[in-house]
Amino acid sequence: MTTLLVIAKEPVPGRVKTRLTPPFTPDEAASLAAAALADTLRAVAAAPAARRVLVLDGAPGPWLPPGFDVVPQCAGGLDERLADAFGRCAGPALLIGMDTPQVTPELLGVDFTGCDAYFGPAEDGGFWALGLAEPDPDLLRGVPMSTPVTGAVQRERLAAAGLRVRELPRLRDVDTAADAHAVAALAPHGRFAARLAHCTAGTAR
Repeated sequence: MTTLLVIAKEPVPGRVKTRLTPPFTPDEAASLAAAALADTLRAVAAAPAARRVLVLDGAPGPWLPPGFDVVPQCAGGLDERLADAFGRCAGPALLIGMDTPQVTPELLGVDFTGCDAYFGPAEDGGFWALGLAEPDPDLLRGVPMSTPVTGAVQRERLAAAGLRVRELPRLRDVDTAADAHAVAALAPHGRFAARLAHCTAGTAR
């Protein structure tokens, strides 16, 4: 069975979701990040997995449900941190971030029968999910992160390695206020949508 990895940053004001400020304050942006992380972890907790691992920059908080192993992120760029997360896995693994609170357990229930990798493209040109039947950190090292071509480069890495890749649905990351409203509309009953409604009401006052 698959190991599910979540790479995340502790939702500390001024360190997370800085592109949400303005219109939101740093405290509100951090609270939105915490809600997005909580929704993400709840989906992971409900998905079938051999192991659930939070690869964290920072310290765990009340948003962490039971059943997760917590390991620190290594130093270096995001490509190195993703590579290191996969390097900790001995068997099939699927890695996601904390920016897609609309993710569902069904999307995470991957089966590597007949394929070697899963790739979940993001609307901004990156990727929200990457799964490897045989984790190889070198497939990620050197991929330029947080650019409009990140997803294309990573997808080409998989193809160049001769891997049979299965595509996951394209999802929208929460980076800007417009993203936040669009994503909340897709998952209106989640903690993220509730927190956004509260922050938006506060901003309107």
